[in-house]
Amino acid sequence: MTPVIPYGRQWISDADVEKVVAALRSDFLTCGPRVEEFEQRFAQFVGARYAVAMNSATGALHVALAVGGVKPGDRVVTSANTFLASANCAAFVGATPDFADVDPVSGNLAPQALAREWRTDTRAVIPVAYAGQPADMPAIAEIARARGALVVEDACHAVGSAFRHAGAEWRVGGHPWADMTVFSFHPVKTMTTGEGGMLVTDNDEWATRARQLRAHGMVRSGFEGLGVEGDAEISEQGPWYYEMRDLGWNYRLTDLQCALGLSQLDRLDAFIGRRREIVARYNAGLSGIDWLQTPGLAGPAVAELTSWHLYTVQIDFATLGRTRTAVMQELRAKGVGSQVLYIPVYLQPWYRRQFGYRAGKCPVAERNYRRTLSLPLYPAMTDEQVEHVIVTVRSLRN
Repeated sequence: MTPVIPYGRQWISDADVEKVVAALRSDFLTCGPRVEEFEQRFAQFVGARYAVAMNSATGALHVALAVGGVKPGDRVVTSANTFLASANCAAFVGATPDFADVDPVSGNLAPQALAREWRTDTRAVIPVAYAGQPADMPAIAEIARARGALVVEDACHAVGSAFRHAGAEWRVGGHPWADMTVFSFHPVKTMTTGEGGMLVTDNDEWATRARQLRAHGMVRSGFEGLGVEGDAEISEQGPWYYEMRDLGWNYRLTDLQCALGLSQLDRLDAFIGRRREIVARYNAGLSGIDWLQTPGLAGPAVAELTSWHLYTVQIDFATLGRTRTAVMQELRAKGVGSQVLYIPVYLQPWYRRQFGYRAGKCPVAERNYRRTLSLPLYPAMTDEQVEHVIVTVRSLRN
């Protein structure tokens, strides 16, 4: 059986294993000093004042909307081309998830489509940095902030990405056009903590409340009291004492995971550099094919500042003379894995039943979905594997 090159995977080194083993042998397995160290280093890396580690990016998106004040009756607009969590987080807080169409080149939320979809009850926007390419955040923020809306950037694909605007470079997570930014550390992402996510912001109030909400809404200072007058034993506030201020969740990240995250941060620049090398090789090797379009850049994004989580091509399957399923099966038989990212979220059964969304809502995203295919991209790929992918894809027309 031919070994299959997966479309994405983690790269765990001996140093990573040693850091996790050291955490296992320490006094803390869950909420210990490595969590705080990871948060501080990650905030410094992206250029934000605060970073709050979460058990997943989904949890971080949920908390971001909660601390940003999004509530039932509000509307949250996100990209039609994204994973479920970018929209589900709006439903988690009782808001209505809505969708705007994407730029045909980048697959990111198109500012002009956002403006067209805007309604009087829109209170937040979640632009997504698809494949690691930042959306046009300055243009999106201009639309949202003129209408008093929150901007939460979903940068789950974009750890380490940056863009240029007005002659300056801005790292995702450290620029002024998002109120909060969320990252993912899932194994196929740019770096991993196994599962995990991070919320970053410059707003100290939101950061403080996010830390409370990730831990059941508990606080251990600034108490209000339990409302029991005259009962010294119940009202005593000793070293064990805590209070629940809000209804929170258990979204904490462990010391074990943060040990891995700290070790991965040490290699993040190398990870991103290798991804860029592979993308450049793909672009050269897959150019000039009339039935395949390599990834494009739009808005303020530039290739040398993009971390490239995915390498997504557009294939004219009709011209090729076979279905996408048949193409994926043929590639796999020759040792090349692939993936389809993403089905427009509003076409999912729950969204159609709950909100009445139908095909045709975002025609560019639907067209892209019909043609999209993601090829293997991860830093541990060898040059031989990259060349094998190129040769195999080009042979599809033979």
